[in-house]
Amino acid sequence: MSPLRRLWEYATEYRSDAKIATIYSFLNKLFDLAPPLLIGAAVDIVVRRENSILADFGVEDTRTQIVVLAVMTFTIWGLESFFQYVSSLKWRNLAQSIQHELRMDAYGHVQGLELSYFEDRATGDLMAVLNDDVNQLERFLDTGADDVIQTGATVVLIGIVFFVLAPSVAWMAFIPIPFILWGSIRYQRTLEPRYAAVREQAAEINSQLSNNLGGIATIKSFIAEKREVARLGDTSQRYREANRSAIKLSSAFSPLIRIVILVGFTATLVFGGFQSLDGSLEVGAYSVMVFLTQRLLWPLTRLGQTFDLYQRAMASTSRVLNVLDTEVSLADGTVALPRKDVDGAFAFENVTFAYSEGPVVLDGLSVEIPARKTTAFVGSTGAGKTTLVKLLLRFYDPVSGRVTLDGRDLRELQVNDLRHAIGVVSQDVFLFHGSVRDNIAYGKPDADFEDIVRAAKIAEADEFINELADGYDTIVGERGQKLSGGQRQRISIARAVLIDPPILVLDEATSSVDNETEAAIQRSFDRLSVDRTTIVIAHRLSTIRYADRIYVLDRGQVAQQGTHDQLADAEGIYSGLWSVQTGEAHDRRPGEVA
Repeated sequence: MSPLRRLWEYATEYRSDAKIATIYSFLNKLFDLAPPLLIGAAVDIVVRRENSILADFGVEDTRTQIVVLAVMTFTIWGLESFFQYVSSLKWRNLAQSIQHELRMDAYGHVQGLELSYFEDRATGDLMAVLNDDVNQLERFLDTGADDVIQTGATVVLIGIVFFVLAPSVAWMAFIPIPFILWGSIRYQRTLEPRYAAVREQAAEINSQLSNNLGGIATIKSFIAEKREVARLGDTSQRYREANRSAIKLSSAFSPLIRIVILVGFTATLVFGGFQSLDGSLEVGAYSVMVFLTQRLLWPLTRLGQTFDLYQRAMASTSRVLNVLDTEVSLADGTVALPRKDVDGAFAFENVTFAYSEGPVVLDGLSVEIPARKTTAFVGSTGAGKTTLVKLLLRFYDPVSGRVTLDGRDLRELQVNDLRHAIGVVSQDVFLFHGSVRDNIAYGKPDADFEDIVRAAKIAEADEFINELADGYDTIVGERGQKLSGGQRQRISIARAVLIDPPILVLDEATSSVDNETEAAIQRSFDRLSVDRTTIVIAHRLSTIRYADRIYVLDRGQVAQQGTHDQLADAEGIYSGLWSVQTGEAHDRRPGEVA
């Protein structure tokens, strides 16, 4: 299906507005083409006087005819100006409305897609779709749609006038039109893949800029500024070459069209002039035909620019609609889950999971997480710890087996209710550009300031927040870059405290902070975990010493389980890790495994 057809089907609620705008454009062109007729009438009055066309309507006095003509001119020009205003107003507002709805629908749809979609696609590419591609469509609707309609109206209206005035000459003026239309269609088909390539290269630039600006600290740390400039230069050059290929073709269109137009204009000028000299065509009618031939054919030279704008817009529209057509693979459940009814007991029942085209991460895993207890998971990198969290939040579904909450398969539950019952504090803290207050209240935007402060105190963040320049109104910067890692982590904890979830997930929450901050965070966790299901993914074993049960994962399976004391005293992975972290394994020879 063509992008234009897909857009028409999408914009159902705006079809009536589009039709009204089309009528306004048609009327604008109708009155815009009237002046050549008025000029012909003026010539007719001067040449034929009492026998002019106005005399046929009962206005015989030549001076009165001039006055009537002047009134008609004023009225027609006034109407032309009015309809130009309302058509422009209607098209531009329509462009803004469709642009807004398309962007919001696409963004809303993207937000509902599963996590794997974002892991497989560059953020900058999505930004290009949601911003630049949507804007390309808006640019076409702003002016291009009106140009297309007015060009069509010009051909129809002038064709009617020509065949009324001089049918024997009229066909000559229309000789170029079939060639122009045929050339335009061929031109459109040839340009389509070229502009698709342009949009892909534009997305590549956007993606690279997004990555580089987000990783500017890393670039500076490795003194890679020149290398990144050169890399962007290569990408920009590919964008330039893609545009150059399209420009080479589009620039040739208008000059070729002008040559074809010249044939029709010259034919009308010569043969119409011969008939006027022979007396078979009135001088006024000949004047109208000369003027209208130019008005008929000359706007067609702008078809190149219009089709250029159209092709850019349709290439962008395809990209946006393709995002909207992306199916959500994780279907939402139907069972509501009120927070007050959540007990908090999870179970993994023979769960196997692998990321797309990747190795098995969890292999027949079966574990139980009791309600209102603290359960910890440890293991080496790649053991499947973080994958557990993603399955608990239902970012993914298991390949086989099932994950249950209070005995119900997570796939049966409404996703929003499930995630509303879980508070997550992760190693990679994401703070939004805004105030400290807004970031703490992100999960509960209507929270009272007193509740925000109380949450901050529980997270042991209130003290350092009050030392900031503007306290709770301090802007943290993009991703919280104005704060230290420990400060960001404590704000993240306060964010979880504020929503007071029945289930708390701590995913490596203390792995990248200093000992003093770790101690403060641990005190916060001790207060938080009371009478709450707490799931801890740990790297530092000191943070889980008092967990009710610890699972040691190895290659997606449970290698050990028990309390800290049981596991530390037993031979196995856990005791080895504990020895390394407490410094008891410092005397091992290089290469010896703990």
